[in-house]
Amino acid sequence: MRITQLLTENTIILDLKARSKQEVLDELAGQLDLAGKLHDKKQFTKDILAREEQSTTGIGDTIAIPHAKSEAVKTPAIAFGRSFEGIDFESLDGQPAQLFFMIAATAGANDDHLEALSRLATFLMDEKFRVNILEAESNQQVLDIVSAKEAEVEGPEQPEATPVAGISAAGGKILAVTACPTGIAHTYMAAEKLNGRAKERGINLKVETNGSSGVKNRLTDAEIAEADAIIVAADTKVEMARFDGKHVIQTQVGKAIYEADQLLDRALAQDAPVYKHDRTKDADADTETKSGFYKHLMNGVSNMLPFVVGGGILIALSFFFGINAADPNSPEYNEFAAMLSTIGGGTAFFLMVPVLAGFIAMSIADRPGFAPGMIGGLLAITVTGVEEASGGSGFLGGLIAGFLAGYVTLLVKKVFSGIPQSLEGLKPVLFYPVFSILITGVIMMLINPPLTLVYTGISAFLEGLGGTNLVLVGLLLGGMMAVDMGGPVNKAAYTFGIAMLDAQNFNFMATVMAAGMVPPLGLAIATTMFKKKFTKPEREAGKTAYVLGASFITEGVIPFAAADPARVIPSAIAGAATTGALVMLFDIGLRAPHGGVFVIGLVDGGLISILMYLIAILAGSFVTAILVGLLKKNITVAA
Repeated sequence: MRITQLLTENTIILDLKARSKQEVLDELAGQLDLAGKLHDKKQFTKDILAREEQSTTGIGDTIAIPHAKSEAVKTPAIAFGRSFEGIDFESLDGQPAQLFFMIAATAGANDDHLEALSRLATFLMDEKFRVNILEAESNQQVLDIVSAKEAEVEGPEQPEATPVAGISAAGGKILAVTACPTGIAHTYMAAEKLNGRAKERGINLKVETNGSSGVKNRLTDAEIAEADAIIVAADTKVEMARFDGKHVIQTQVGKAIYEADQLLDRALAQDAPVYKHDRTKDADADTETKSGFYKHLMNGVSNMLPFVVGGGILIALSFFFGINAADPNSPEYNEFAAMLSTIGGGTAFFLMVPVLAGFIAMSIADRPGFAPGMIGGLLAITVTGVEEASGGSGFLGGLIAGFLAGYVTLLVKKVFSGIPQSLEGLKPVLFYPVFSILITGVIMMLINPPLTLVYTGISAFLEGLGGTNLVLVGLLLGGMMAVDMGGPVNKAAYTFGIAMLDAQNFNFMATVMAAGMVPPLGLAIATTMFKKKFTKPEREAGKTAYVLGASFITEGVIPFAAADPARVIPSAIAGAATTGALVMLFDIGLRAPHGGVFVIGLVDGGLISILMYLIAILAGSFVTAILVGLLKKNITVAA
């Protein structure tokens, strides 16, 4: 796609009336709106301002390129405005801007649009091109200048403008990565400026661009191994683990545009610290890379938790007024208890499964997946086809609906990827939601009755367990809560507890919460009982672990497990499994899905059950503490 298909006569203002940054943005957005390029001018302006808050798009050398990808854009377009006097745009060089290119990209812009937008960004690095634009006398002349530049670049000289390796080296091999939040303009301008200056100076440089159309010119492992230094000019997250052990300059993407020579000088002199990658920060990211299923599931669970926790605790609080206090036909009826029950159970808990499904689908298919996911989740809990199964297929149906909606939406997006450019703006507002919701809804209507039978059957089976079987389930769930301290196994056990909470079986929630408190509490007690087994920093961490454990934050044990996994993890599993088994043996239920000791008053059964619950937690904690004390050796160095 050519730039002149995006920049047209009716999107050009050769003499801006604006005298401030805000007025420039309003005037250019208004021109796009007049040209029929926007669905909603107000929303688009809001999205443009949100991008400006991340970092200024006044890149210096009289240029500003405000830009945004927005659902408010009907058709991808470029608006151009010129001010001879210059306007303060908070540019990187502190000088007024005269040339303003506003880039409006649709949220689902295809690669052709993005290539054209990035091409314009690189053109503006050419001083002659900028001067010609500044001196143009008509809208058509502006278009002619752009067309001429495109023709020039598309000729034999084009490879020289492409960021590639192999420039004759005058001192070392330098690599660079450029990335901006929207990946439209700054990414490519920074790459062009670095490449241009490197070529003029005979520096061997290769630049990887992380733009909206994906990663281009990706750095290989061999190139990274041979590099003397790496420049990372980015205002958004880039893959850093690969640069471990190399001299890395980390800076803003705008610096690469305005201070390219200084960055190249620093890279040549290796004037940068050796990057040490902290893999603990990327533990979740690494797990998600290995397991897309886990990533999508956790996106749904994490966004659902506020509904579960808030709703669950409000429901539990309503029982303080009596078991039947929310029932208007009961002598125990209390109006405030009924309000709590309606807010918690009637609303927050009702939305729990649809929200789970919606965010799973959104993780898979981005924003277009959210609506069909929500609808699929809602159908899962309302369309049953089974008598006395008012909750439908519950969590099971919600999980299936989320993944179904996500992949159906991906299919719909692929089917409509080839529609004419004139219909591009209809995809996110018409084609995607209509067909994704239709297909997801029909499938859920067909499969949810049998899913409901399966779900109610599983719930009935678990509720029918008793004695030894129930204790064994508690043993298993408890041990799972301590295996990876907040990782996938821990989350699987906790998610199961929430599912059973939704099915009105409260023993499982009580089990996973109690067991999840044990690992940090057990290590905290161990640091108190066996001081000679721990260093001074570990003993200090033990004080914090008391609070974290009491708050049901299992991750509080991670510092100890990381330092001595072979002894700490088995001890934590043994203690948590003991607590899980005891909670099931004591037949304790808990309606609150989080909160630790702060919600212990909500345990079903009154004071006796609360005391038994505390005994179960303390028993498991001391099992962990004693095992750690027996397995660990005394510290032989000064603490």
